[in-house]
Amino acid sequence: MLALTAAAGVHRQTVASTGIPSAPDYHSLLVDPSNPRKLMLGTHLGLFLSSDGGVHWRAGGLAGDDAMNLAQPSRATIWLAGHDVFKRSRDSGRRWMDVRPTGLPSLDIHAFAVDPRNPKKLWAAIAGQGLYTSVNDGGSFRLVSRAVGGGLMALAVLPDGRILAGDMGSGLLESRNQGRSWAQVLRAQLMGLAVNPRDPRRLLATGAGIALSINGGATWRSVFNLAAGAGPVAWSKSDPKVAYVVGFDRSLYRTTDGGRRWQRVGGK
Repeated sequence: MLALTAAAGVHRQTVASTGIPSAPDYHSLLVDPSNPRKLMLGTHLGLFLSSDGGVHWRAGGLAGDDAMNLAQPSRATIWLAGHDVFKRSRDSGRRWMDVRPTGLPSLDIHAFAVDPRNPKKLWAAIAGQGLYTSVNDGGSFRLVSRAVGGGLMALAVLPDGRILAGDMGSGLLESRNQGRSWAQVLRAQLMGLAVNPRDPRRLLATGAGIALSINGGATWRSVFNLAAGAGPVAWSKSDPKVAYVVGFDRSLYRTTDGGRRWQRVGGK
């Protein structure tokens, strides 16, 4: 359960509102690992929670923190990274602690990922700087590449060790050597990437709409166009045919067939 009571000074909203919460930016999304109807949305204004598949939402804590990235490598551990914010929860989001690692030039973390083979290995793209990695659970980071990272908006690590990165200028990039060199695999402006937790060959990418790959990112096809564009995307772990995407038209979209067909489930 993604239960958040969180840090001091957090505003709590007891009455849920219908539709995606109004916020300047929608950045990140998580699906509860045991319940595909429980969602956590990261925005410029903090976190929002839904317990009915995105129909109703309530404030979920950390008001004022720009939650650009959410990652949940285990049931208990959740990472939050964004504009000048880097936090970790060890109790499924009930309490949050600031993380202040050495080795990063700033905490302006535009893209963030956890290695699925090693939850202590983290990746952070620092705006205008480059791509950094930590092998000690965020205690310290080192520079991996200045060629990528400065303009990344999405980052995903696959179980085979490949890293996929969505760059606003260069499209979808792939590294097969832990970030030292990169190749373009898709020419498109990307805002979100998500790897299916049960089938890592099934990937979703968002930008002008929603794209699906069923062969580990080798080829992609557009499955849903959105005039306003789309950003946050997340798969369900307990029901891997379910995934959600947040459209910039302030709507939530859901698939129940592994990403082929999409339906609007919340909005204005």
